[in-house]
Amino acid sequence: MKLKTCSHVVLSAVIGALFLGGLAACSGKSDSPLFLESKRKAGEAEAPVKDVPADILSTQKAFSTVAKKVTPSVVNISTISKKKVQPFFQMSPFFDDFFGDGAQPQYRRDKSLGSGFIISKDGYIVTNDHVVRDAESVQVKLSNDKVYDAKVVGGDQKTDIAVIKINATDLPTAVLGDSDKLEVGQWAIAIGNPFGLDRTMTVGVISATGRSNVGIETYENFIQTDASINPGNSGGPLLNIYGEVIGINTAIVAAGQGIGFAIPANMAKPIFSQLIQKGNVSRGWMGVTIQPVTEELAKSFGLKQTRGALINDIMKGSPAEKAGIRQGDVIVAFGGTDVKDPSHLQRLVAESGIGKPVKVTVFRDGKALEVTMTLTSSDMAAKQRRGTGGESQGRGDLLGLAVDDSEEGDGAVVVDVARGGAAAEAGMRRGDVIISVNRTRVTGSADYQRAIRQVRPGSTLTILVRRGDANIYFALRPR
Repeated sequence: MKLKTCSHVVLSAVIGALFLGGLAACSGKSDSPLFLESKRKAGEAEAPVKDVPADILSTQKAFSTVAKKVTPSVVNISTISKKKVQPFFQMSPFFDDFFGDGAQPQYRRDKSLGSGFIISKDGYIVTNDHVVRDAESVQVKLSNDKVYDAKVVGGDQKTDIAVIKINATDLPTAVLGDSDKLEVGQWAIAIGNPFGLDRTMTVGVISATGRSNVGIETYENFIQTDASINPGNSGGPLLNIYGEVIGINTAIVAAGQGIGFAIPANMAKPIFSQLIQKGNVSRGWMGVTIQPVTEELAKSFGLKQTRGALINDIMKGSPAEKAGIRQGDVIVAFGGTDVKDPSHLQRLVAESGIGKPVKVTVFRDGKALEVTMTLTSSDMAAKQRRGTGGESQGRGDLLGLAVDDSEEGDGAVVVDVARGGAAAEAGMRRGDVIISVNRTRVTGSADYQRAIRQVRPGSTLTILVRRGDANIYFALRPR
């Protein structure tokens, strides 16, 4: 007979002697490990460690409180996008000669996951631009498992920030903190959806602030953290111990561990505010080209430190020219902030108010001079460079491109690629230099514009571009 439970034990003297320990266990008197474990689960046994330090308990409670308070404002974002497939044989300039220009483009559908956080009770959500870029459909899942369709309000590729919107009310919202007050060593908490695992919380510290020249975005001022960030965390919040959003988790170093980057909250605020108000971002423009100050250049100019940004060219009619800035000046301060390097100046100018006077300190002929400059919009500057006579930035031509003359004097350089245009879907980028259109040489933007005007409706263009040291063919169908 099998003894399945204590109630099946036969009460006989012999069997009782043989199974005395078993009977004792059934009556609750055994000290076997299995029984102690069951008692511990029921809360009857004492914990192995009794005196846990108070600071550890308070830290644990703080993390739990942050998770409980902030997690409801963190969302899971899933997207479906249509990507154009460029077959290898179609890259050939002779493709149209053999197959004609009537071949239909092929597409594939890509699914991706990301994170975001709610900033308004009526459904505005901040995330990364790369999470929703080119998405045909966007869905948002809240912490209560409700799923909503979302629309993209606007995105900014240069900072990788986007805003999406769902039709909902009375939503829990995140609280924005002051990222300028961060110090290395402070706690950092990331909440997101790594690999689709909803609302995962990881903890670390602020490893560094003000990281630039990382090569991720145009404007960089990253918070570095060792709080674990993985694919799917993009767009989620980086928090302080008070549960305030101090950054937007954006990127990781794939070859390393514990190296993640977040966009500071103070840098993101004006960006997503503009995206909500008008769907795009306007930045300040001073109209110069700049380069770093090396030790050798600093000595030759009489500078004591290798800081600032050296002006190597000034555009005609630009705010810099009107303010009296000259070629060879070193900008050492902008708006009362010392300039570290060219990327720092670029960010300061971009974040400055358009149409408002700003003080600029330059180092010239061994002494510091202060000038007043009124910045114009980078959008207006782009129009001037392209000569479009009022065409809005980002719209581009029928391929979705805006081009300018190449500095090398050969080809047309791509200065803007419209989101969702034929060129963007084919994979063309800013900085590509167009060498030929339909096997006709392009020496500048005028040649390119002439070639585009001659395009027949429904035809396919073969465009050869130079990207770095490589030449690449693209087959594009104008829209």
